[in-house]
Amino acid sequence: MLNLYGNGINLSERTLDYLWGRQNVTMNNIANVDTPGFKSQYVTFENALARNIRSAQIRNATGKNIERAIRSSFATLHTTTNESTRLDGNNVDMDQEQIELVKTTYEYQLMVQSINNDFSRLKESVGSF
Repeated sequence: MLNLYGNGINLSERTLDYLWGRQNVTMNNIANVDTPGFKSQYVTFENALARNIRSAQIRNATGKNIERAIRSSFATLHTTTNESTRLDGNNVDMDQEQIELVKTTYEYQLMVQSINNDFSRLKESVGSF
């Protein structure tokens, strides 16, 4: 992607990928709510992404270093090991999963709207030439 907006679009694109993955993991948890012994999973990426960007800024805040920091950040899949209150060993909490699904959906919509706004501004600025 051309760096017309610095790394804003790169960051939005990467965040959309992470949120898509988080949504898939949450949907998998919901689908396995009745599977005996199933342990819920969750995805984290925010802290690793922020840490990589901060590190790149401290070293040398060029656009390429920040872009590399964004591209080298990865989501982490965790398995919840807390005890289950159910006799079958499944620890999926449907209330928590539904909250996570709604939260992730809103975050995803916000990021799509953000990237659409970036492209709209680009289109308007190109149209003025």
